[in-house]
Amino acid sequence: MRLSQVIAVLEKLYPPQWAESWDAVGLVCGDPDAEVGRVLLAVDPVAAVVDEALRRGADLIVTHHPLLLRPVNSVAATTFKGRIVHRLISSGVALYTAHTNADVADPGVSDALARAVGVTGPLRPLAPSPDDPARGLGRVGELPVTMPLREFAARAAAGLPATAWGIRVAGDPDRPVRTVAVCGGSGDSLLDAARRSGADVYLTADLRHHPASEFSEAGGPALVDAAHWATEWPWLADARRRLADELGLDAHVSTLRTDAWTLHFEGEQ
Repeated sequence: MRLSQVIAVLEKLYPPQWAESWDAVGLVCGDPDAEVGRVLLAVDPVAAVVDEALRRGADLIVTHHPLLLRPVNSVAATTFKGRIVHRLISSGVALYTAHTNADVADPGVSDALARAVGVTGPLRPLAPSPDDPARGLGRVGELPVTMPLREFAARAAAGLPATAWGIRVAGDPDRPVRTVAVCGGSGDSLLDAARRSGADVYLTADLRHHPASEFSEAGGPALVDAAHWATEWPWLADARRRLADELGLDAHVSTLRTDAWTLHFEGEQ
């Protein structure tokens, strides 16, 4: 199978035109006429993921995060990004990115996150796209039963990959929750949307102190803050399945923990 055929399917599932104007998605390196037999999917295009791809004999790496988000004037091997580009090209491994176009897809990153933390009902976008209200950022859905916030947080921790960051909760642990809003990745820009959605709890990543504090003081939904990488990792399995269904490719999801944070310590009380 040609790389161009795989790209055609990826761009049908996650059209590049859906990406934000500041984003950098699509083929980063690779020959569209090259043959692809094995694919590795990962959140981050880091050196350890390239190592894994080479061990597995992958011809293509599909990542969520871009390697070259901002314009560069050089990919010399004197920088870590340059070294990755050189390794990929010299090894004949292509790199493709689906980022914010996968965030707003239906199904996309937040659909996989919602299912991972136990949301079973129909999902709707938290912030619908202006040109298509069926897709957009984040998702809102229902838990099968009402449960205390502490139980939902424990369910979320069990459903997401473990990280040093763990799960942080803002709100009364006994607060009953049923309607859940989620957003994979950094989601504090959607705090107002979470309030308007009628959700009992909003799960996302990278919440900052002041917005979270003010949101809680104003009576918003409870907050659950997970590691950025962990909230996006569930999407990889969905993308792998869709690639396999469309093309019958040998595709694997990387289980490497590429979250930036590696240790966590509790301070003494």
